[in-house]
Amino acid sequence: MDSDHNLSTPVDDYFRSHLPNQTTGGNRQWLYPRATSGRFTRWRTVVAIGLLTALFAGPFVWVNGHPLFLFNVLERRFIFFGVTFWPQDFYLVAIGLITFIVFIALFTVVFGRVFCGWICPQTIFMEMVFRKIESWIEGDYTARKRLDAGPWTTEKIIKKGTKYSVFFLISFLISNTFLAYLIGRQEWLALITDGPGKHLGSLAAILLFTGVFYAVFAYLREIVCTTICPYGRLQSVLLDKNSLLVAYDYVRGEPRGKLKKDSVDRKGDCIDCKLCVQVCPTGIDIRNGTQMECINCTACIDACDDIMTKINRPLGLIRMDSQQGIETRQPFRITGRILAYTAVLASLVGLLVFLLVGRPALDVTVLRAPGQLFQREANNRISNLYSVEVINKTYGALPVRFVPQQADAVLRFVQPLNRVQPGELTKTLFFISLPEKAIRGNKTTLTIDVRVGDAVVDQIETTFLGPVNPE
Repeated sequence: MDSDHNLSTPVDDYFRSHLPNQTTGGNRQWLYPRATSGRFTRWRTVVAIGLLTALFAGPFVWVNGHPLFLFNVLERRFIFFGVTFWPQDFYLVAIGLITFIVFIALFTVVFGRVFCGWICPQTIFMEMVFRKIESWIEGDYTARKRLDAGPWTTEKIIKKGTKYSVFFLISFLISNTFLAYLIGRQEWLALITDGPGKHLGSLAAILLFTGVFYAVFAYLREIVCTTICPYGRLQSVLLDKNSLLVAYDYVRGEPRGKLKKDSVDRKGDCIDCKLCVQVCPTGIDIRNGTQMECINCTACIDACDDIMTKINRPLGLIRMDSQQGIETRQPFRITGRILAYTAVLASLVGLLVFLLVGRPALDVTVLRAPGQLFQREANNRISNLYSVEVINKTYGALPVRFVPQQADAVLRFVQPLNRVQPGELTKTLFFISLPEKAIRGNKTTLTIDVRVGDAVVDQIETTFLGPVNPE
């Protein structure tokens, strides 16, 4: 090779026009990733166990009598870490989503697509659950390949039937877990104890999602990461030469070639064993450079380090590094782009914390009753009818009073409202009456204090309709 440019040029550029799981004829090529072992694999296993435990325990963990997480779309009630959010808190959810997107952008700018390989539920379930079960039942990657290529024997039918039955049961478990997140622990337990005959709609939904999960993990697999998921394309925009990612050190590794004793030709450290390709769950060759299909799972790092140890060469031929770091041998540095993302993220987090701390305990909405003008009452008084909705965002019952600031205004409820139960939406109606002589226009602005005990927790402004007083 004559130059650094040539050193960085992939040996085979077929990957640029074809997906790694695609044959020359355009059909799908089934992947059989080889199992790995090593420091990154061990850490990924620890992270996966922790995340899987949190996922399955999440809907069943309650704090002070309330769920830690709940995503009840039907009732529009959401609980994050024990804090309840209602539709009136949509602005908080929107800011939270923007904050999360900025965090993902910052995380990708710094660490590439490591989220996909270490945290994404698709990868964790596929590599740490379904793939391991497949290996336990059918054998290692060569045994699985032979089994799929062979005829349908009794052994193959038993192994395939067992594997797909276990896959379906795990998918059913995942579906039930997500349902528990949506409707809550108590309602989910009611579905289980009452029997499926009383909840046919819920059973149909569970079976539908079970089928989706089963199809993803039994058939689609890496297609979710390489084709369906938009994050792979998003990272192409966010990455730059300073982003940390799983990278092949072509400066040290090329020209690659088989290791030969007493050879006078000095080659690079890569012996072209292709283990990095064999262990890749998306089937790419990391030596071709940064690719959208790479999920930064670090399996190729463990495989390559194992070979480097055996041939007595330094570790890290494939490692977490930046393109700039490989080219210049300079350590990772914080760039202005990273600082800008960090500043935006810190501002959004600060704003979100400020709004959460200042969020009122009660959310009150007062509206004039539709289709109503005003009513005349005894003693020359005019009244208007209003509807009120009160949401108690705390976990304790709150005594509530509505007090008009106008001294001559009288407020009376159609149905008494003295106490709002925790986490509930309460609706009722009330009348406000004013002396006719106090009305100076067809619309009068009224202010209502919402009190919990002696403290004013909110002030509501509304309009009062009445006849124009000629005096």
